[in-house]
Amino acid sequence: MSDPDPLFARPLLPVANDDDAERTLSIAFPRVAAAAGRATVVHVIEKAGGAPDKAPLEQREEAAEALFGRVREAADDAGVDVETELRYGTDVAQTIIDTARDADATAIVFTPRSGRKWWDFFSGDVRETLTTDSDIPVVVLPSGDADSETDGGMTAETEPPDEPSGGEAT
Repeated sequence: MSDPDPLFARPLLPVANDDDAERTLSIAFPRVAAAAGRATVVHVIEKAGGAPDKAPLEQREEAAEALFGRVREAADDAGVDVETELRYGTDVAQTIIDTARDADATAIVFTPRSGRKWWDFFSGDVRETLTTDSDIPVVVLPSGDADSETDGGMTAETEPPDEPSGGEAT
């Protein structure tokens, strides 16, 4: 077995909802555990910047806290130390990057959402900002969804690979 992947020593894992968190954590946490790392999981509540918000703030905060409860359970099951961060911002990508910097993250790690190409995980400005403005590596893990299209025909693994996956985009 090779040395642990340094990208998983202190990754930032952005999660949007329960399904996204389950998919991301089930694939990332084994890699974090293999690296004897600790993860920071962030959920960003997008603020409308003067326009009405999508849902009442209190409702969105309660949903985030429930999400973080499931994150902590998954971390315990995987034997991973985890911190959770609830952030607010009008620019989701920049908020993710700022959180990664604040956490001294080794990488921003995510899986694609179901039914989309990995590149479509984030749309428009968010995707572009993460991949062009981040000075922190961005790692895209295979989703494991049969319906998802992934880059290079990669498939999900339940155990961390012996060699670094090479699924990073900078």
